[in-house]
Amino acid sequence: MTKYDVIIIGGGASGIFAALAAKEQNASVCLLERNPRVGKKILVTGNGRCNYTNVTATADDYNHPDFVSKTFQVFSPAATLEYFQNLGIVPKVEELGKTYPLSEQASSLVDVFLYRLQVSGVDVVCDALVQDLKHKNHLFTVTLQDGTEYTADHVILATGGRAMPGSGSDGVGYNLAKKLGHTVTPVFPSLVKLKLESPYLKALDGCKISGKVQLMHHQTAIQEEVGDILFTDYGISGPTILQLSRKANELMAKNEAVSLKIILVSSLNRIDLMKRFELAKEQPLDFSLIGLIHKRLISPLLKEAGIQKQSTLVSELSQGEIHRIIDLLFGWNIPVSGTKGFEDAQVTAGGIATTEINPETMESKKVPGLYFAGEIIDIDGRCGGYNLQWAWSSAYAAGTHAAAEQ
Repeated sequence: MTKYDVIIIGGGASGIFAALAAKEQNASVCLLERNPRVGKKILVTGNGRCNYTNVTATADDYNHPDFVSKTFQVFSPAATLEYFQNLGIVPKVEELGKTYPLSEQASSLVDVFLYRLQVSGVDVVCDALVQDLKHKNHLFTVTLQDGTEYTADHVILATGGRAMPGSGSDGVGYNLAKKLGHTVTPVFPSLVKLKLESPYLKALDGCKISGKVQLMHHQTAIQEEVGDILFTDYGISGPTILQLSRKANELMAKNEAVSLKIILVSSLNRIDLMKRFELAKEQPLDFSLIGLIHKRLISPLLKEAGIQKQSTLVSELSQGEIHRIIDLLFGWNIPVSGTKGFEDAQVTAGGIATTEINPETMESKKVPGLYFAGEIIDIDGRCGGYNLQWAWSSAYAAGTHAAAEQ
């Protein structure tokens, strides 16, 4: 039975980073990964480009800002940039603070990590599915599915959540934590595509626009995002929708009804649109909207407004019909019927309760010597590099403090 100062369970972003941080403290470190190689999930982040941080990230971009704030004091987004530059990763900062390696290859990070793990002397064991974790007499025993056992003074759980289960994130870490007395808050997909209740989805499938979207609850806008919107045959996607999905799914998990208000025209006011229809009064109605909104939106929007004959002249419309069209242009409200699953989600919301973790060290308040890092914790952020930033910050805190306690 092999003994280490620190064992990290999970070889994703947070697990690798925690291992390197622990090794910098001269601890003996073992990294256990269930897949044939570490860093599998990193390779698909940022559409293969790896949006590894966001230079504008603050604690307010996460669901538990007070907790994250204390962790960011240990390892901040600025510290992340410096750390990765020292590894040879030159940052390329794009719109809204999204930061990629200059190579624009996620494999750059994995290659650098593999090299650092090797030269620093971290023992990496792949194809190692952890079956059990026990704590007795200040010592942890980790048992693999094949019966192999390892012991350690400190263990870091970095197994991820349930998003992208094909990468190995199937929630196994939650069960290990529960066995040791930890609470797991309800988990659900975040940064995920939404399903809509609408008869026009087939006609709109593949239609991409730029606009403003509001998440509506009890007829009140509770979140607003601006950017690209992509209609699909099941609902809606795009960066704006991913940002809204967290709150939408949280409410739907409580059986609360939510909808999306899609604002197609925001640069004009009602008077401007009335003048436009007045000038176009001798034109067919559907033609009068060309140049104002995407062509593929015209027919569904007019059907929603109750206009059956869409080629009718604008002059033949009633004032009520014109106002219904304008109302839809300023806010087309579509009920959300559901969400895509964890296999399509970028992030898991929910996880190990933050009240049971020290935010500065990531150590369990229930089990001394047990630490957490990354997505397994009930912390999730916005789309755009925020969640990988959390992985680095929490992992650095966990690895550094776990090793310092040796």
